[in-house]
Amino acid sequence: MSTSVVAVLAIAIIALIAAVLYTVLSKASARWPYRKSEHLLTLAERSFFGVLGQATDDDLYIFAKVRLSDLFWLPQNTRDRQRYFNRIQSKHVDFVLCDRATTEPRLLIELDDSSHRRAARQSRDAFLDQAASQAGLPILRVPVKHSYSVAELRQVISSLLKGEVNVAEPVTVEEKNKD
Repeated sequence: MSTSVVAVLAIAIIALIAAVLYTVLSKASARWPYRKSEHLLTLAERSFFGVLGQATDDDLYIFAKVRLSDLFWLPQNTRDRQRYFNRIQSKHVDFVLCDRATTEPRLLIELDDSSHRRAARQSRDAFLDQAASQAGLPILRVPVKHSYSVAELRQVISSLLKGEVNVAEPVTVEEKNKD
């Protein structure tokens, strides 16, 4: 092989290596479009979260924005299992109270703002209410307000956790107070 052929091959190999390195390094250093959210919770959710922390006992954890697929499971032999899973995979509840010792979900809490008056949202809420009822999880619906009563919220949560209220239907703070 002549020196000129070796030189051309060497240059071609070096150029190829340089092109591969450039491609790999430029992709590795390329900025992805993800950005950190400024807040996990909306202003209304943050306000309620503070009151909820005061209204719950120390034996409970409060988790926010929990996916339904982390709360509910489907037996492997469920007919149309994927269809049922698809209905829960992209939905979440605002807050979940869990047993501190076991992390067992004990109570779902939805903070209902004006968006819950829309037909599509009401359909989603009805689905959530039915799924929670079927799973045996009580759900508390709390309308968004400027302020909340810690004592009132504590009393409603306690009643729900003690099973003093039928979990087949969601409970709202106002409904509970009418009893």
